[in-house]
Amino acid sequence: MKTSRINLVCTVITILITSISTTGFAQKLNVYKNIEFKMVKINEPKIPKRSVNIKDFGAVNGGYVLNTKAFADAIEAVSKKGGGKVIIPPGIWLTGPIILKSNIELHAQKGALIKFSTDKSLYPIIETSFEGLNTWRCISPIYGKNLENVAFTGNGVWDGSGEAWRQVKKSKLTDEQWKKFVASGGVLNEKKDSWYPSEQYLKGAKGADQNVRPDLKTKEDFEAIHDFLRPVLVSIQNSKRVLFDGPVFQNSPAWNIHPLMVDELVVRNVTVRNPWYSQNGDGLDVESCKNVLIENSSFDVGDDAICIKSGKDKDGRERGIPCENIIVRNNIVYHGHGGVTVGSEMSGGVKNLHVSNCTFMGTDVGLRFKSTRGRGGIVENIYISDIFMTDIPSQAISFDLYYGGKSIAETLAEGGNTVSTKAIPVNEETPQFKNISIKNITIKGAQQAVFLQGLPEMNLENIEISNLTVTAEKGFSIIDANGIKINNAKLDIKESTIFEIYNAKNMSLKDVEFNSTSAKAVNINGEGNANIELVSSRNLDFSKTTTLGNDVPKGAVKF
Repeated sequence: MKTSRINLVCTVITILITSISTTGFAQKLNVYKNIEFKMVKINEPKIPKRSVNIKDFGAVNGGYVLNTKAFADAIEAVSKKGGGKVIIPPGIWLTGPIILKSNIELHAQKGALIKFSTDKSLYPIIETSFEGLNTWRCISPIYGKNLENVAFTGNGVWDGSGEAWRQVKKSKLTDEQWKKFVASGGVLNEKKDSWYPSEQYLKGAKGADQNVRPDLKTKEDFEAIHDFLRPVLVSIQNSKRVLFDGPVFQNSPAWNIHPLMVDELVVRNVTVRNPWYSQNGDGLDVESCKNVLIENSSFDVGDDAICIKSGKDKDGRERGIPCENIIVRNNIVYHGHGGVTVGSEMSGGVKNLHVSNCTFMGTDVGLRFKSTRGRGGIVENIYISDIFMTDIPSQAISFDLYYGGKSIAETLAEGGNTVSTKAIPVNEETPQFKNISIKNITIKGAQQAVFLQGLPEMNLENIEISNLTVTAEKGFSIIDANGIKINNAKLDIKESTIFEIYNAKNMSLKDVEFNSTSAKAVNINGEGNANIELVSSRNLDFSKTTTLGNDVPKGAVKF
C-alpha cells in the first residue's frame, strides 16, 4: 500500500515537472511562430554552475569605497575555472569600469545598486565605434570584446552616473533644475543656453559631427578632449551568445546598452531608463547584430528607445555587416524620440526585422525610419504589427530620408528640413528603404499620422500600411514614393487635407474611411471632390475607397 502511494506521488511529481518543462519549452518555441522570415533558434549563454560573491573579494557596501578591484578579482577567479556567476548582493557598490570575460554571468540581486564612479580619469580612451563611426572614446563602464557566453541577470540596478558626463540644454529643464546644474560647477556656452560638465567638454563639442570629432586623427588629439568622449553604459563587441535578463540599466553617459556585432543576443525583462532630457540617451542600440530577440522590456529614455543600426557612411559600408534576423515583441516605451527606430546609421543594411505587440506612450515618434544621402545601405523585409500608440507629439509613423541629426520635434520647431527635390545620381552612398509591412496599428492622438519621405532618385518602395485606426491633427504626407498601399484605414483627422502626395506612383488607397471637421470628407471617386492633394502623381488606384460626409468643394483633387 505504501509502495503504491509512493509510486503515485512520484508519478504526479513527474507529470508536474514534465508539464512545467514542456510549458517553458513551448513558450520558447512560440517566439518563432508567425515570423515572416527564416529565423534560427537563438542559443542563450551556457554559464558553468559555480559562483562567487564580490564581498568575498573585499567589496565594501555604502557607495564611498571604490570596488573596481573587487569586481575584477571576482571575475578573474571564476574565469580561471572556466567561468561562472559573480553575485552582487544588496547594497550600494561604487566602482570604476568592469571588464567582462567569456563565460561570466553578472547577477545583481534585488536591492543591489552598482554605481559607476564620476571620476573620468578612471575611463581611458580606446579605439572603438560610436554613432557608427570608427573613433576614440572613453572605455564604457561595462565593456567586453571578442567574448562568448555573457549574461546579466537578477533585478539589481546598474547606474552609469550620466549626469557627470552629459551636456544639458536649458530649454529642457525647469528653472529650478537649471539653477542646480549651474550651481554645481561646469561651464555655460556663449549663449548661456547649454550647460557643460567642463571646459574640456565644451572644447570637444566645438566642431563635432553630432557627437564625434572626425577632424581629429591621433590618440593625443582625442586625449585633449577626454571629457567630451562620453561612453555608452554597456558596450559588448564582436561576441556570441549574450543575454540581458532582469536588471535595470539607467543614467548612461551616452547610449545605454550597445551590442555591436553580436551573434545570438537576447534582451528580455529589462528596464532601461534615462532622464528625458539626456542628450543621446538612447535605450538599446543593436548594431550589426544577427539573430536577436528583444522582448518583455520597458524603456523610458532621452532619445530613441529601441534602435536598429549597422554603421555610418563609409565606415559602416566598409564594415559591411547588416543587422538581421531580429524579433522585437511585447515591449513598452514610455518616453523617447522614437519607440522603435531603424537608422540613421544603417550603412551596412538592415533586413529581416519583426516588431509586434509594442506600446508607445508619449514618444516623440512611434515607428521611426531615418537616413540621409551619403549613408548607402538597404533596409528591407521589415514586418511590423499590433502596435498601440498614445499621445504622440509629432509623427506616429515616420520615414525621413533627409534626417539632419535632430529629433523630429526640434526639426519641426525650426520649420522642418530644407530638402532638395532635384534627383542626383544613384551610387553606393544612396540609402534605400523597401518591402515594409505595417499592420494592425492603433494611434490615439498624434500631431501627424504618417509621414513618408523618400529621395527623388531613390523612392521609398513597396510600403504597405493596413488595418490602421488613427486620431491625429494631420493625416498623411507621402513624398517621393513608389508602391505605397494604404488598406482598411479609419482616419479621424482634424485638418481638412487628409493626404498630401507629391511625386508618388503606383499608389493605392483601399477601404479608407475618414472624416474632416472643417470640410466634411469626401468620395474619392467623385467629380473632383476630395480633401486630397495630388501633385506630380500617377497610376493611382482609389477603388473601394469609402468616406464620411458630403458637400465637399470642387477642385480639391489635383492630378
